[in-house]
Amino acid sequence: MTFIPPTLVAVIGPVEPALLAAWTAHYRRLGIERFLLAFHFPDHVPDAQRHELLAATRALGIVPTQVSTGPWHEHTNTELRDGLREKAGPGWHLIADADEFQTYPAPLADVIARAVGTARRVVGGLMLDRVAADGSLAPWRPGPGLERAFPLGGHLTHRLLQGDPRKIVLAHSSADVASGNHRASGHKPDPDTLACVHHFKWRSGVLDDLRRRVEHFSSGAWAEHTPAVRSEACRLLEHIDRHSGRIDVADPRLAFRRVTLDRLPEGWAAEAATITTAWRPPTAQGQPGSTISSPSP
Repeated sequence: MTFIPPTLVAVIGPVEPALLAAWTAHYRRLGIERFLLAFHFPDHVPDAQRHELLAATRALGIVPTQVSTGPWHEHTNTELRDGLREKAGPGWHLIADADEFQTYPAPLADVIARAVGTARRVVGGLMLDRVAADGSLAPWRPGPGLERAFPLGGHLTHRLLQGDPRKIVLAHSSADVASGNHRASGHKPDPDTLACVHHFKWRSGVLDDLRRRVEHFSSGAWAEHTPAVRSEACRLLEHIDRHSGRIDVADPRLAFRRVTLDRLPEGWAAEAATITTAWRPPTAQGQPGSTISSPSP
């Protein structure tokens, strides 16, 4: 049977055109041919920046599926993503944010074939946060590339921010995916074949974005369902303040080391399976939850 590559669906915010170009090239190397992208711009984004990104998208040979402006409510991303998945139609969908570069243990055709062979309708991944060598929130130039600008990968999201590091990276059209692409109700990924989701969020400008997020969610200008996103942003801002504007890459809890997009980190299968199986949401007291109960779906 001829393999049909999954359709990539993504909700894109006001990212740098160079980041989108690198992201598109990465997924084309994985074999993706069809991109369905919804662009959403909060009100503070200048028209010139919006037009520049949309023009750059078309220059990459991609016609935006949808463009919208306005508040970035917590439900905005989910609604736009689900609309894209409906347009994508039957079959497998690859789901990735614009700062997420996925690395798989095998070619996509083999990964999907294994999922089908084990009667799974989703494939999972685990986030690995990419940061500059000195922990600074660095700007980057397209010339040197993302890999050289952000050579370290570690577990910032769940070990410091107490966020959910699990991701649904591939989902059959029949599987519903939860907000943030962290879970799929009724479906569990194979914990032994998790993709590495290289997370290039920690760049120049992210602190302004996080402060804006905290302000708008706190004031009610942007609607939230839980305080989790706002709490994670506050934890990062507090950490940055304590460490002179940098992420503490020497903290052994965060396990930062040099990694690459070309292959999975050494020992990734066991490391990712252990983290995914043990992770729990923080308790009401703000501490990581117990790892005794069975994993959530």
